[in-house]
Amino acid sequence: MKKDELSQTVDKIKGQAANAEPQVVTFGCRLNMHESEVMRDHAKNAGLQGVIIFNTCAVTKEAERQARQAIRRARRENPDAQIVVTGCSAQIDPEQYADMPEVDRVIGNEEKLQAESWGAPTHARILVNDIMSVKETAGHLIDGYEDRTRAFLQVQNGCDHRCTFCIIPYGRGNSRSVPIGVISKQVHSLVERGYKEIVFTGVDVTSYGHDLPGSPSLGQMIRRVLALVPGLARVRLSSLDPVEIDADLWRLIAEEPRLMPHLHLSVQAGDDLTLKRMKRRHLRADVIAVCERAKALRPDMAFGADIIAGFPTETDEMFANTVRLVEECDLTFLHIFPYSEREGTPAAKMPQVDPVVRKARAAKLRDLRDVQMGRFLGRHIGQTFEVLVEKDGLGRAADFASVTLDRAIEPGSLVDVKITGAVGGVLTGEVVEQVERIRA
Repeated sequence: MKKDELSQTVDKIKGQAANAEPQVVTFGCRLNMHESEVMRDHAKNAGLQGVIIFNTCAVTKEAERQARQAIRRARRENPDAQIVVTGCSAQIDPEQYADMPEVDRVIGNEEKLQAESWGAPTHARILVNDIMSVKETAGHLIDGYEDRTRAFLQVQNGCDHRCTFCIIPYGRGNSRSVPIGVISKQVHSLVERGYKEIVFTGVDVTSYGHDLPGSPSLGQMIRRVLALVPGLARVRLSSLDPVEIDADLWRLIAEEPRLMPHLHLSVQAGDDLTLKRMKRRHLRADVIAVCERAKALRPDMAFGADIIAGFPTETDEMFANTVRLVEECDLTFLHIFPYSEREGTPAAKMPQVDPVVRKARAAKLRDLRDVQMGRFLGRHIGQTFEVLVEKDGLGRAADFASVTLDRAIEPGSLVDVKITGAVGGVLTGEVVEQVERIRA
């Protein structure tokens, strides 16, 4: 979470009244966004008032530092509020939060999704179990998403892989999938409430179905859900492993207009030796092959990627390979992370790159991201795109480009927009007509 976003988020709960509705401050991934809404519903249904929930992330030490800073600020500005901390960081190291005088309770990643954790009062300050003992993931039905026109829906949780830099499996447990019928029920409920776009999310989404009867693939699940819920206008996916895109998902990319032309890939690096030391399952050539195939099937396809700068042992030449991969694959929506040592991971024991070098490489990648985004947006000018209107006059095109509209349109509407320019990484456009059609 960026510093200005963090400040704005905490500002929203300033002066939280003791009888106010539950508030959730979310750090990290799209899965956390979904789970925050589940917790909000549980806390509200339990009649909790004046509670502030911090849903933490453990991807980097910076994410944990921001969470602690936000918790301290929330306590200063809301002395009578009950503060509950949960999420991956709380799951992995609950004591660091329980030791904070500002915190009333610490709840684990499994417990936070159970209604009973928010119901009857308990004297237990820490409610965190062994996440590796969890065998199933339930589909948590919710009424909607606060201040959003797209819904993030959990279809999978946990991860069976052990990348050398990653602590998340110890916060999420092993891979577990939500049954197709449960997903369909939730999608149908959200569509009935007016949501036109749903993002299927998880920790390792491409591993979906391996633990379910019949081992359905991610592509088979999406195809089935789209058939069962014809009123769903748009589907997006969270981060995908480049070598685990199944045959059914490739067919959907080629043939299904409701699957948006935007793939976010878990790339991490563009150098083969670095990828091997990360214990990733793909090499540089695999990323290139995926991007070329996707572009051949959908010429309007846009790509995002997660990239780590300054991984242990990374030389200037290795880093240059990552820079070239971004350019060769036309990666645009980049999530850049300077490498962050996580205690208990193999990478933390490898020869480390100087933190100053890590930050400099991350800055170079962010500059490249700006260049890539400028080129990407420039290709839109003069064309007309279908845009899903969000709030404050902003919307998203199918390829995830952000668009500022020339007039106020009700959030949740689909409109055709002619693109007239680009300013500050955002397209500008004129509304041509409202789209009433629903794809069959």
